[in-house]
Amino acid sequence: MLLRSTLLRYRIRLQRMFGFSESNSMLLWAAVVGFLGALATIFFRECIYGLQMLLTGHSGSFVAMAKSLPWWWRLLLPAAGGLVAGAILLLAKRVPAAATSDYMEAVAIGDGNIPVRHSLLRSLSSLATIVSGGSIGREGSMVQLSALAASLVGRITHFNPARLRLLVACGAAAGITSAYNAPIAGAFFVTEIVLGAIVMESFGPVVVASVVANITMRELPGYRPAYEMPPFPPIAGIEILWFVLLGIMAGAAAPQFLRLLGFSKDLFKKTGLPLPLRLGLGGLLVGLISIWMPEVWGNGYSVVNSLLHTPWLWWSVLVVLVLKVVATAITTGSGAIGGIFTPTLFVGAAIGYLFGQALHVLLPGTTSAPFAFAMVGMGAFLAAATSAPLMAILMIFEMTLSYQVVLPLMLSCVVAYFISRSINGASMYDITIKRNRDAQERVKLRGIHMSELIRPAQTVLPMDASFAEISGMFLKYPVKYIYIVDQKNRYCGVVALQDITSCLLDKSDTEQRRAADFLRREFLHVVTPEMSLGEALQSFLDHQGERLPVVRSKNDPELLGAVYKTSLLDAYFRLDRSQELHA
Repeated sequence: MLLRSTLLRYRIRLQRMFGFSESNSMLLWAAVVGFLGALATIFFRECIYGLQMLLTGHSGSFVAMAKSLPWWWRLLLPAAGGLVAGAILLLAKRVPAAATSDYMEAVAIGDGNIPVRHSLLRSLSSLATIVSGGSIGREGSMVQLSALAASLVGRITHFNPARLRLLVACGAAAGITSAYNAPIAGAFFVTEIVLGAIVMESFGPVVVASVVANITMRELPGYRPAYEMPPFPPIAGIEILWFVLLGIMAGAAAPQFLRLLGFSKDLFKKTGLPLPLRLGLGGLLVGLISIWMPEVWGNGYSVVNSLLHTPWLWWSVLVVLVLKVVATAITTGSGAIGGIFTPTLFVGAAIGYLFGQALHVLLPGTTSAPFAFAMVGMGAFLAAATSAPLMAILMIFEMTLSYQVVLPLMLSCVVAYFISRSINGASMYDITIKRNRDAQERVKLRGIHMSELIRPAQTVLPMDASFAEISGMFLKYPVKYIYIVDQKNRYCGVVALQDITSCLLDKSDTEQRRAADFLRREFLHVVTPEMSLGEALQSFLDHQGERLPVVRSKNDPELLGAVYKTSLLDAYFRLDRSQELHA
């Protein structure tokens, strides 16, 4: 507590000393978070290498490590890793957490508070899966640790929830940048997927964190790019159409890949096994596959780099692709903690390579080498799977640093994105699915007009209604207002229960009094059939009542009925349920 108060005092003193505004100081804290995010990434990477050496005597490529092991060790190591990972994850579930440990939810719908012990245990579980050969990405845990570091900095220095969320977003961007050597794509990943909008107030700090993280990674020992991209060949003429066709294929395949991952999760849940046994079974199945195909181990870095630099037989690529997808589905389906971002890049590269080889057979000598289609396929499949085409374009461009790749990459990514959205709008990130669903609901709700929600108005009396009729209707219906109309059924105003009650309490003569004597003509909160839902809700906010009269128009106030607030809420929940069924 003393440390927090001291840091808060120094933070405020520095802001005043240099005349920093909140926005300016946020850039400085983003730089701090960028540096810490790079360190967190390096720490997790070194933990992986250290455990690799401890378990097998090798470090680096998981495929090379798998090939160096005897078949029985290749079978048992993933199973043992799964058991350990499941036991740690079971322990994490028993640790009370006041907030979600997922950094995306902490930024998008939370207060930026990421629980420490829960997050560290989940990262430790992910580490156990990764070092034992699980077919899953290490980058998810790297980003999680970077976001956790940012959350701790913000909490120690007493950031308010809005600024804490932004600081956690900066940490996530630093993690992405450090993992993939792509500072621009890292910034756009967070703004496009996590934040959901590119606003300069948030984009500026995110960019600063990404740049600082990238500089830190380059200056520290052990740095090298994840993918070694060859020079992209010039693309001209009709060949650009083949990249459009590749985008169509990637857009159609990505939802099926995500559906397979979901199916695998459901299948493992149906086994009813405890979490450690479930992850152990998943590891055993991956180990069984790796006896014949060691390339399924790890996140696929080495295989993708091999596809980009050496020729492969088409059937070898196809077998590796199928078995790698199955291994990834088994690993994630069993409940292992880790990312599927990198396996997604692998699938895109393999599909692109096969597509390029097919073109070479059909049109020999007229198309680029298969590795060019593999590079673009990585971006197209990523755009379709994440519903973030801009991020995918920038990531592949940063990896290649070639302008030649931009045009085919843009076309493939955009086409893949729209094809994927037209199929089912799936995304590998739940926060993106929720955001898209909410946007669709808002569009549908805005399209609902009051004509669909009008109900008969039962509490209506003419201008000459007697006091007995008025009081009798109030006794019959538990309402605060009775609608009054003229001889042509035109809405004139209301009689309020409050006025009738006051008259009775005063014991005044009521026998000769009519509805016109109590009429409130200034009651202007009415609804028309062409009103949108938003306008009607605003009228309810102004009125604070349960129902409102519906008239044909302001110029023609014929009373058509009433609309109830509960009807509006029912419409909303019906849409919500229909969206869930559709999903």
